[in-house]
Amino acid sequence: MKKPSNAFVMASWLALGAGMTGFLIGLWNSNMQLNEKGYYFTILMYGLFAAVSVQKCVRDRLEGIPVTDIYYGISWVSMLLTIVLLTIGLFNATLLPSEKGFYAFAFLLSVFGAITVQKNTRDAQASKNADTGKTEF
Repeated sequence: MKKPSNAFVMASWLALGAGMTGFLIGLWNSNMQLNEKGYYFTILMYGLFAAVSVQKCVRDRLEGIPVTDIYYGISWVSMLLTIVLLTIGLFNATLLPSEKGFYAFAFLLSVFGAITVQKNTRDAQASKNADTGKTEF
């Protein structure tokens, strides 16, 4: 198992940071009511958790690590649910189309960053374990 390159690790963290920071600064500076801000914040956090769960389940199954069907299904449903909830929220929001697009792409960049950071963390740990002869994660 090869350790991910430092450039890829940094790019992954940068994508996660840029997406989250952009999304959160957008919320902070918006004229939305506090409950709307909470809705979008919760979708972002739930989406990041769901994305990491999906990536972990898929990777575990590829590596022969047991994953229950219920957890695998819940992870996928959660990821799809966050996308649907964000889409419905933005569709019904009284925002400019450019603002709606900003939130959508900041969310997608954050999810991509979370997935790649989790992948890199796991690959680095697997590489470290391979170097020391350990077989567990």
